[in-house]
Amino acid sequence: MTDLTVADPPPALARSHISSDLRAQRVRSAWVFLAPTLLVLAFVAGWPLVRTIYFSFTNASLTNLAGAEFIGFNNYLSWITLKSGRTSFRGLLADPTWWNAVWNTLKFTLVSVSIETVLGLVVALVLNAHFPGRGLVRAAILIPWAIPTIVSAKMWAWMLNDQFGILNDILLGLGLISQKIAWTANPDTAMLAVLIVDVWKTTPFMALLILAGLQMVPGDIYEAAKIDGVHPVRVFWRVTLPLIRPALMVAVIFRMLDALRIFDLIYVLTPNNVQTKTMSVLARENLFDFDKFAYGAAASTMLFLIIAAITVLYMWFGRVNFEGER
Repeated sequence: MTDLTVADPPPALARSHISSDLRAQRVRSAWVFLAPTLLVLAFVAGWPLVRTIYFSFTNASLTNLAGAEFIGFNNYLSWITLKSGRTSFRGLLADPTWWNAVWNTLKFTLVSVSIETVLGLVVALVLNAHFPGRGLVRAAILIPWAIPTIVSAKMWAWMLNDQFGILNDILLGLGLISQKIAWTANPDTAMLAVLIVDVWKTTPFMALLILAGLQMVPGDIYEAAKIDGVHPVRVFWRVTLPLIRPALMVAVIFRMLDALRIFDLIYVLTPNNVQTKTMSVLARENLFDFDKFAYGAAASTMLFLIIAAITVLYMWFGRVNFEGER
């Protein structure tokens, strides 16, 4: 009778099996540690979002949420045909005030994020250089970002005041204006005032994220470029910018998400200005001030969908990789 012996698996196959088991164990461990956080997020963010979407399809009011009745898409769009034959459209999607708020939000986001990205990149390049007191400067540059937005808004509201604001005094002293300007009340300057405050406050945030990307660039590359006599401007465009692109794209999307839901800054500086009213401000007015809770819920839902759509498109066309790989 012949003895049958089982051959040992090849070493490469054994290592592959062990590696697969370790990877599966790490994945299970990761889910175990993430489970409490995901549960908290589902309770804190997911449940209110689901409730908001539900109320947007009802006739709920702030004083009678429990008695809300389902009315379909009427809060978004409805129409009736008059006896004259003309069709009258109602709802959020037919509301010019809503589309004005959408335009204001997109305009604010595009301008503010663009300026903050350029200025943040310049500040990050300066902070990345070696000079005495660099640590102190890095800490000081974060002060505007660390100040709560409400505090910053009230501080700038005083500075932008047309009667006793310091900004008008400075511009008058320099001869740049001939009379005092009501920055936050004037329709022509209200959005500019909001942009000035937002750029002042949020540029350090962009600089911090971009600086983190600059810290990952190997110094040997710059040494080699310096030895080869490559001009610093060319080094920036050909070396620095491509290498920090992943960090730059992530910084832009974080800032863009924050800008699209801007509320507190505009609510404090220009609460009743049509030229600066954003989607968040409009949703809040309908939810609480006008007692049109279901309509405000519809505006909040549309805000969520617009932000989600813009984020997905940005990540798709920008090829954003949150793992930091190119």
